Amino acid sequence: MDYSQTLNLPKTDFPMRGNLPKREPEIQKWWDEIDIYHQVQKRRQGRPKFVLHDGPPYANGDIHIGHALNKTLKDIIIRFKSLQGYDAPYVPGWDTHGLPIEHAIITKKGIDRKKVDPVEFREMCKEYALSFVERQKEQFKRLGVRGDWENPYLTLRPQYEAKQIRLFGEMARKGYIYRGLKSVYWSPSSETALAEAEVEYRDKRSPSIYVAFPVKDGKGILPVENTAVVIWTTTPWTIPANLAIAVHADFTYTLVRAGERRYLLAEELVDEVMKTVGIERFERVGSWKGSELEGVVCRHPFYDRESPVILGDHVTLDAGTGCVHTAPGHGEEDFLLGQKYGLGVLCPVDEKGRFTSEAPGFEGMFYDDANKAVTKKLEEVGALLKLGFITHQYPHDWRTKKPVIFRATEQWFASIDGFRQQMLEAIKEVKWTPPWGEVRIGNMIAERSDWCISRQRVWGVPLPIFYCEKCDHPLITEETIDRIASIFEKEGSSAWYAKDVKELLPPGVRCPECGHDSFRKETDTMDVWFDSGSSHAAVLMEDERLTWPADLYLEGSDQYRGWFNSSLSTAVATTGRAPYKGVLSHGFTLDGEGRKMSKSLGNTVEPNKVIQSYGADILRLWVASVEYQADVRISDDILKQIAEVYRKIRNTFRFLLGNLYDFDPASHRLNWEELNAIDRYALIKLQRLVDRVTKAYERYEFHLVYHSIHTFCAVFLSQFYLDVLKDRLYTQPAESKLRRSSQTAMYEILLALVKMVSPIIPHTADEVWRHIPGTEEVSVQLTDFPTVRTDWLDDSLEKKWDRFLDLRDVVLKALEEARREKMIGNSLGAMVTLYPSREVRDLLEGMEEKLEQLFIVSKVEIAPPEAAPEGRAVTGDGLSVRVSTAPGEKCDRCWMVLPSVGNDPDHPGLCDRCVETVRQVGLQAG
Repeated sequence: MDYSQTLNLPKTDFPMRGNLPKREPEIQKWWDEIDIYHQVQKRRQGRPKFVLHDGPPYANGDIHIGHALNKTLKDIIIRFKSLQGYDAPYVPGWDTHGLPIEHAIITKKGIDRKKVDPVEFREMCKEYALSFVERQKEQFKRLGVRGDWENPYLTLRPQYEAKQIRLFGEMARKGYIYRGLKSVYWSPSSETALAEAEVEYRDKRSPSIYVAFPVKDGKGILPVENTAVVIWTTTPWTIPANLAIAVHADFTYTLVRAGERRYLLAEELVDEVMKTVGIERFERVGSWKGSELEGVVCRHPFYDRESPVILGDHVTLDAGTGCVHTAPGHGEEDFLLGQKYGLGVLCPVDEKGRFTSEAPGFEGMFYDDANKAVTKKLEEVGALLKLGFITHQYPHDWRTKKPVIFRATEQWFASIDGFRQQMLEAIKEVKWTPPWGEVRIGNMIAERSDWCISRQRVWGVPLPIFYCEKCDHPLITEETIDRIASIFEKEGSSAWYAKDVKELLPPGVRCPECGHDSFRKETDTMDVWFDSGSSHAAVLMEDERLTWPADLYLEGSDQYRGWFNSSLSTAVATTGRAPYKGVLSHGFTLDGEGRKMSKSLGNTVEPNKVIQSYGADILRLWVASVEYQADVRISDDILKQIAEVYRKIRNTFRFLLGNLYDFDPASHRLNWEELNAIDRYALIKLQRLVDRVTKAYERYEFHLVYHSIHTFCAVFLSQFYLDVLKDRLYTQPAESKLRRSSQTAMYEILLALVKMVSPIIPHTADEVWRHIPGTEEVSVQLTDFPTVRTDWLDDSLEKKWDRFLDLRDVVLKALEEARREKMIGNSLGAMVTLYPSREVRDLLEGMEEKLEQLFIVSKVEIAPPEAAPEGRAVTGDGLSVRVSTAPGEKCDRCWMVLPSVGNDPDHPGLCDRCVETVRQVGLQAG
């Protein structure tokens, strides 16, 4: 007879397979239709704010896996905070100015920017940037990121540019902005100055040369004939710009004789250098402190120019000779030392990196190509002691990936010294996660030189500065700033190029230096880090949806020298405070073997392809699984492992839903006191999970959320609780209190689990939510995060069941061994005999649930106290277990092996328990 109609078998239309690549777009379309973002915001209106300020990604190219990591982390936090009860708006933004966009227009459209009208060129750049804003917006939305996508902030918008101008004006008013000649990072490939944040270090193979500078005037200390000071450099191309040689005042310098020639270098490096240049026989003939050598004059190796010996604290003994070739036009420390000694500045290299006429013999040559020519010239004049090559970390333009140089030019700077101490104090008021972030940015600020904010580009916010055409004095006043900001607010910054000077200036303006009334405009634009670093003022202060300062900034760890830094600088300079209460940073994405991703290696992982193959929720689950504050790995194998975890979580939801098909929480839900002990225990464990997960979310430790929920589903629920419940869920009468007790607990578990995972896998969470009986909210996003029910906690009950689970593991081990030895097949074919200690006996005999159901066997016997196991037994933790074949026949309905099967002639295939149940439902023998 078929008894299946008497079983409460799971029923659900929640699919086993996620099929996320197909199903997620349907869910996202529904989100758009119901305008879920604004529904969430409306629900939290008037509640305490939590503002995570979005650092603007650059509007150029498709999103990469680092973007996916960053945006998903932000989305998890925002979703959690919203569920927790905060008004947590998310206003995305984009960085839309700068060189890469210019470069894209120049290369893709074949345009010479210097021959195109600036307004026309800027319009092309704007269209290009906006096209990628839209493209990236759709990719972020496909990732499941919830936000006000229709109203993002863009650095090219007139209101943003106007606020940036006013912020610049405030810094100028306080005296923090100045123009100066300095040796700054210069990118020949971009033809512009760069800030430290725009420089990255990469391996470069460079020539390594030792050069002898002949002594011209020894000042009575050094002999002149056949005597030279030895320098070492990895940039031979800078030798034409040499104006001095620096030594350290406190180091000892030794003169060594090798044949007819004499060489001066630091004592500690003599042996090493002599060996390197191939001089085997030499003798020391004198030594002096560096301070004694100040004023000695050498000759340039091939120009009729003096090169005096000067003192510099930057000289070290780490490498080289202890005598440092000094070219003020091509080095930051060299420049400062040159100023101190009045050397002047010689920079014989133009904006494209080519030598000018100030370097006779090398005119028109690209600086890097000149390395060979300069070395050859040194060899011709007998000044080259040794040529070698080294591979070392060298600064590169972070956009073009090509080497940069130091080049002395006139630029506009923000004086960090003006507010450095304020920044260092402001840093202490911020919560840094991880904590080392505070030390990192503190060191950067403490050691940071003045910020070069001018760029020799067209696509950017113009520096709002005028120059007197008579005396060249720069004009920056509150009136001119206000005038420019007002114009930009209405027309955008292209007005700077479209209008003539008289239209841009307030009426009647005269030069404060000479009284002249004719001016010209500055042609440089602002550093894009000034653009994005102004967002706290242009967005947080201006947008009524947000508040200043932000609760959190969250970006990659490279932003300690980027956006975190520039935002801090502009905020402290203008307000005296940091623009953020907290800063959270994440590491970089690596491949599965821990290598940096690069297209040349072919090891990049594209988020769009991952989503097409696995779905966004799998990618988001990966983000939650990694300890992102360090560098993280991703590969197809890793994603397959994540997909398997997702499958287990999804199957848990499916099981819970399938067994709640006939559960109406309004009428079937039992009170806590009415629940069975095992169900109360499960809910206690749920409260522990809620507590652990909530704290992990609050600490931004999402990997702990991931592992806690996965373990709860895969171990506690799947391997114990739900497995034990199957018998009562399937075989008990549908309306039995025992079954309703378990359904009540399962319902509470399902509600809490869906809410807890929804910040991480929102598509799946909302899909599950639709199938849960008795829910009023249209989306899980419109609910509250679960809180710990302290009235459900029962320490004695929890400890009792925790101890039982330890004992259960001993029983399961014994059953596994019996199965391996083919004594039994399914565990329901087993009988277990328990030989417990006194403590264990008391616990087992006091269990409210039947031990057969807890162990999922057909019979359990507890041996008398004096009995010892007969035959083979598994022992552990105060318990010995012997497994044997259960006596009786297998029940057709519950599958337990029991002696009572066959007792009833009407139902000969059933045990007594099942006979009673089928009679209750009115099924007679056929």
